[in-house]
Amino acid sequence: MHGLGGHGTNPAVSGRPGARRAGAIAVSGAIVWFTGLPASGKSTLARRVHAHFVATGRTAVLLDGDELRNVLDAHAYERTDRDRFYRSLAALAALLANQGFVVLVAATAPRRQDRDRARAQMVADGVFIEVWVKTPLSECAARDPKGLYAQAGRGEVTELPGVGVAYEPPLVPEVIAAGGLDDTAVAAIECQLDLGRAA
Repeated sequence: MHGLGGHGTNPAVSGRPGARRAGAIAVSGAIVWFTGLPASGKSTLARRVHAHFVATGRTAVLLDGDELRNVLDAHAYERTDRDRFYRSLAALAALLANQGFVVLVAATAPRRQDRDRARAQMVADGVFIEVWVKTPLSECAARDPKGLYAQAGRGEVTELPGVGVAYEPPLVPEVIAAGGLDDTAVAAIECQLDLGRAA
């Protein structure tokens, strides 16, 4: 299943389309958070959406979790380190979104509270779209572009989401994507953004 996440006669319809804060009147900006297991295709999909948005005239910024870790030299993965990193990432995304940017965040954020924190930091007229890149664990492990799953299998990595630590999938994501090359998801994200702006 891909496209808009959800319920009803159309399995793609979300329970909270164009999710925005209650009482919103005009949009300030938006956060589109791509979550999923490591190697699920989050960055690939985020880059596709970014290219599409730029080509269609939207002011979009891409924040890739791995790239930010390299910039900040934040390569510790204990729970407190993850919490600090995702707090900072959520704050940065909200800062940009609240200035009118569409911020695309590609980051696992394995705990729901990490993503919910980012949602809560949006101003009243901001839009938050959670995109679950729902690639099965077996497929992610088979891809393993960084060798993380292999390292986890050898016991060299103990904090890998989905293997060493739990990954908590979204309960009601605005969009569900079947991997990083899901063009239907790109269209669904744009639809959700437009719904949020019109709400």
